[in-house]
Amino acid sequence: MTTRAPSYTYRADPQVPSFPDDKPLLVYDGVCVLCSGFVHFVLRADKKHKIRLAAVQSPLGQAIYTHYGLELDDYKTNLFLFEGQPYTKLNAFLKTMRTLGLPWSLAGIAYIIPKPIRNWVYDRIARNRYRVFGKHDTCLMVMREHERRFLS
Repeated sequence: MTTRAPSYTYRADPQVPSFPDDKPLLVYDGVCVLCSGFVHFVLRADKKHKIRLAAVQSPLGQAIYTHYGLELDDYKTNLFLFEGQPYTKLNAFLKTMRTLGLPWSLAGIAYIIPKPIRNWVYDRIARNRYRVFGKHDTCLMVMREHERRFLS
């Protein structure tokens, strides 16, 4: 797999508020129970605090989704920004897992599955996630010890 060169295109977008982008950023659906569960997992597994987080419902999340042309009325994907490069769908999950390091990076074996199949599987889960896993009435509440890891 080839590595992409850093690309911070959102820095030139006046609609995207300035934010610290020296670490990867995971933008997630804050009311989705499945997505929030993944965020809790990342908080536990990311012992070195390599990843920052933002709910798509936050002003920053909305601006980044808009910048990348993602839907604002139906959040169909998490977004992972790594060195300014956007990763969506299952690639966002896999890049997040790689960033966490071993043993989580072993999930990268899923890259052997062709991208159209990975996206098809992801789309089925995303389309049914509220029905199967549920939906919170409000976004995930940030615990005090994790406040610095979340951007809004």
